[in-house]
Amino acid sequence: MKLPARIMVAGGGSGSGKTTVSCALMAAFMRRGLKTAAFKCGPDYIDPMFHRETLGTHSANLDLFMLGEDTALKLLSENSLGCDIAVLEGVMGFYDGVGGGTAEASSWHLSEASETPVLLVENCESQSLTIAAHIKGVLEFRRNNIRAVLLNNTGEASFKTLKLVIERETGIPVVGFMPYLPGCAIESRHLGLVTAAEIEDLRKKISRLADTIEKTADIDKILSISASAPPLKTPASVKNMPLSKTLSGKKRRIGVARDRAFCFYYEDSLGLLEKMGAELIDFSPLADKSLPPNLDGLILGGGYPELYAAELSENKTMLVGVKNAVCGGLPVIAECGGFMYLHNELDVDGKIYLLAGVIDARCEKKERLVRFGYAEFTANTSNLLCEAGETLRGHEFHYWDSSRTGDAFTAVKPVSGKSWKCIIATETLFAGFPHFHLCSAPGAAERFLTKCSA
Repeated sequence: MKLPARIMVAGGGSGSGKTTVSCALMAAFMRRGLKTAAFKCGPDYIDPMFHRETLGTHSANLDLFMLGEDTALKLLSENSLGCDIAVLEGVMGFYDGVGGGTAEASSWHLSEASETPVLLVENCESQSLTIAAHIKGVLEFRRNNIRAVLLNNTGEASFKTLKLVIERETGIPVVGFMPYLPGCAIESRHLGLVTAAEIEDLRKKISRLADTIEKTADIDKILSISASAPPLKTPASVKNMPLSKTLSGKKRRIGVARDRAFCFYYEDSLGLLEKMGAELIDFSPLADKSLPPNLDGLILGGGYPELYAAELSENKTMLVGVKNAVCGGLPVIAECGGFMYLHNELDVDGKIYLLAGVIDARCEKKERLVRFGYAEFTANTSNLLCEAGETLRGHEFHYWDSSRTGDAFTAVKPVSGKSWKCIIATETLFAGFPHFHLCSAPGAAERFLTKCSA
């Protein structure tokens, strides 16, 4: 269970440049022949897609709210095996955690739990000396593992001045900078970064970022900081913790919707199903005319169905096939975008698109995020994934809402205690806006596959 070198790239806030710096560093490491493992703190789907697209490496989510420390450390260790270095990309601001008023499940929490040294990225746009004050505050707010700072969005002349000031005022080494590079921007939209497949010449952009960071940052110093990480503490309870057990009988054939419209998946969640005996068969609700044959179950993940509403609506044979499968009792998990796909109608800017028609309701966009954030979900009745009274931890991140969100579960937000009913769930269907990580609830994965056997 001994880990390779590891480092966390964290930010002073959202928009600091964590993804840009993480991808640039990982590309630079790989140019040196270092086999690199990528990780993302928190529930983000999109940044791991960037990691996989730019590096061709597995990228795993380490979400302490959903997974807990033991499972997160186990996944960190398992996904780093055979690698030379692990890069953990942080989430939001360094201390920003659950509920907005705690550091639980923050980048800081993960760095403490895993004893990972931290490279703090600070956005210098429209700031000079105040950057030093901000860094000093971050350093002194809690005991932490911050070992160096990298400045983003600044030029060489400003960097030389800021480096002297920051090191004098805070005592922390400043190991480099990233200038603003026109044409290398990673555009954003309402769900954060656009998906990797949508960015023209993405790998060329990342290559240019790597060219730059090799000139403007002390890569050897960053690697030295990474190598200072102690062996990961892995108590016997973690080493021997079974996340899965292989179920007897034939492999369950599970169809997984994967294309531009449906691309939000935790890879370790799907990997858990495979370890338990599932055969995952990818298909495209956009391009394929029918479901794969002889399926035992179906997973419709999140993504951007609203961007492809016309194409989805026009693919009538797929819509009919999905409706017949769900109504015929095929076990189905549908999260967020997949949940929207099962509706009768999707209202996109006043134009109505007809979809699968499993759920007699309409989805439409709202002005702001709906039920945003983490929650604990308690089953009101026994269903495909849970017995009545059992709980799942998950999160919601969407601007869309439905006229029928379901009432099979009661959600409760941490800290505030705000609650609401949600999720449509039967013995064969689990459909709603919340996202879940099956590694946090292996019993739910087992229950799903057992139902698929029937």
